[in-house]
Order: sequence, then C-alpha cells, then structure tokens
Amino acid sequence: MEMSDDKARVPALPVKNLTGSGPVHPALAGMTGILMCAAGLPVCLTRAPKPILHPPPINKSDMKPVPGVNGICRKTKKKHLRRGKNPEDVVRRYTEKVKHAPDEDCTICMERLVMSSGYEGVLQHKGMKPELVGKLGKCGHMYHLLCLVAMYNNGNKDGSLQCPTCKAIYGEKTGTQPPGKMEYHVIPHCLPGYPEAKTIRIVYDIPAGIQITEHPNPGKKFSARGFPRHCYLPDNNKGRRILKLLIMAWDRRLIFTIGTSSTTGEADTVVWNEIHHKTEFGSNLTGHGYPDPNYLDNVLTELSAQGVGEDNLRE
Repeated sequence: MEMSDDKARVPALPVKNLTGSGPVHPALAGMTGILMCAAGLPVCLTRAPKPILHPPPINKSDMKPVPGVNGICRKTKKKHLRRGKNPEDVVRRYTEKVKHAPDEDCTICMERLVMSSGYEGVLQHKGMKPELVGKLGKCGHMYHLLCLVAMYNNGNKDGSLQCPTCKAIYGEKTGTQPPGKMEYHVIPHCLPGYPEAKTIRIVYDIPAGIQITEHPNPGKKFSARGFPRHCYLPDNNKGRRILKLLIMAWDRRLIFTIGTSSTTGEADTVVWNEIHHKTEFGSNLTGHGYPDPNYLDNVLTELSAQGVGEDNLRE
C-alpha cells in the first residue's frame, strides 16, 4: 500500500519528440519511456505540436482592403509577356564605349579585354565589332559588347541587363512566371510578434498549364502544386510597403518561375523565385512563420536583388 501511495505522488513525466522535431531523438525518447515504465514510473507520451498554417475561419465581410493599396486583386496573362527588344540596342543603351580597354579579363568570355571577344565567329552583329569594349553606366564594370549581347540573348530578352559581376540591374527586369492571380486583403487577426497589428493575407493562385518558349521545356506540361498559397504580412507601415513591392514583383512576373522543386525534386513545376514568403500563420515550427524579427528586412533585400526596390514606390 505504501508503494502505491509513493507512486501516486510521482508526477507523470512527459516524453516528447516522438516526431523527431526537437532536441531529443525519437529513439531516445522511446527508450526513456521504456526504462521509466520498467522502474514503475508513470509515462505521459505527447507528440510535437503541429504548425498553425491558417487563421481561424473568417467571414468575407471581415476581409478589408489594405489601407493605402489600390484594389484587391492582380491578374497576369500571357499577353503580359513583353516582346524581345533588339539586343544591340539594349546593350548600347546601358553602356558607354571604352576607347582604351584595361589589360584584364572579360568575365563573360574570359578573354582579355584588349583582345577580341570569345564570341567572335559565333555571333555576328552589325556594328558590333568583336574588339569593342563597353562600361556599364551605374557600376562601371567592363565587358566586350559582343559578350553582353550573347549574355542578353541567353536570358529573358526583356529589355533589361544584369551585371554578371555585381548583379546591378539596368532597366526593368521581368521573369517567367506563368499566368495567375494575386489577391490581398486585411484579416482581423494578429501574427505572433505583432500584437498591435492586424494581418495582410496574400493569396496566390496559378493553374497548371503548358510551358512556352521562355520556360525550360517549351510545349511540355507544367504542374502547380499547393495552390492557392496563403502568405502573411503584418498590417503596419512596413508590411504595406512590402505588399506594394510584392505587387510590383508580381506584375513583373518575378514571384514564381517554372523549375525543379527543392522540397520534392519534381521537375517542370511552379516554384518560388528567390523572394521568401511566410506561409505559416500562427506558429514558426517550419521556419516559414512568425515571430521572425529579421524577415521584413530580409524580404526587402530579396526584392531589391530582383530590381524591385523602395525607390520604385511613389509616395
């Protein structure tokens, strides 16, 4: 009887981490439970918490437009694909000719700048002699003009250039995002870490389709997994500025692209394009939620790297 009373006074010890998401390995947790049972100690088995991906149910009447942001929806269609511009004209627009080239490598063809371009005989363009060298206007990096034409022809041909050395963008960079819809509104719930603000919810929806010439395998089908995708920002001044930039990135077809999924390995599918989003509403168990004090600054940096900076916003 005394033994029974002693057992009753021993608290049940939780053995967590059965799913392997915490600091204790699942096998160790299981062994601990077996040993505790053998010693006559009570064991309470608990599973790791699940991520909270979505907010509580919301009535449509509770969804409000985002203050200071026009509209609630953006659509992109195939017609939005810009026609390619003359490669020589694009290169000339963003460069100035260098009369006396320095004796260093052109980092595109790896030939010396004082020599002819490595693309001599491969590309022939009127008025674009293989020995001509140009300096990009903002960053000052130098390349053979013919090499810049070759680089442009190998890209999206959208009228923009990106310096291969420092990644400075000249013109308006556009991407290869397939047609779809972006919606955004305010919902009456708070994100972890932002108790004083409501939440901006962004909903992206892209259907499966057929790849076109700008995609990896033109004419082949592409899949679109996990749509509609819900993403979240705090409804404060910074969150609204980021939303405006994300709308701009969407219009320029930069949010998604077609490629190989880094999580599933599936090819020919719609994937994120280097602009991270928070898809976990009420927790941060997957790393895609809040609180994350660095996220807003990080996504601003990622947008800027795509040529979508705060200097694009007209106040």
